[in-house]
Amino acid sequence: MYKIIIGVDGMMCNMCEAHVNDKIRNTFKVKKVESSHSKNETVIIAKEEISKEALEKAIEETGYKLTSYSIEPYKKKGLFK
Repeated sequence: MYKIIIGVDGMMCNMCEAHVNDKIRNTFKVKKVESSHSKNETVIIAKEEISKEALEKAIEETGYKLTSYSIEPYKKKGLFK
């Protein structure tokens, strides 16, 4: 599992967040995706890596711009820690 954090420029409201989230869900196999227009970022949890180029293409198709990209291994937090 991977946690991918991307910067997305151009999101202004909750509908913008929904557009980005829907595009990512419909384009890639992801477990979870959350966007924040106030932070200008989207956090993606996926089983497999998603390349910066693929994400950039998908984001630009929605009219927004990819500004940053980082990926790291993701471990699900247990219920009892």
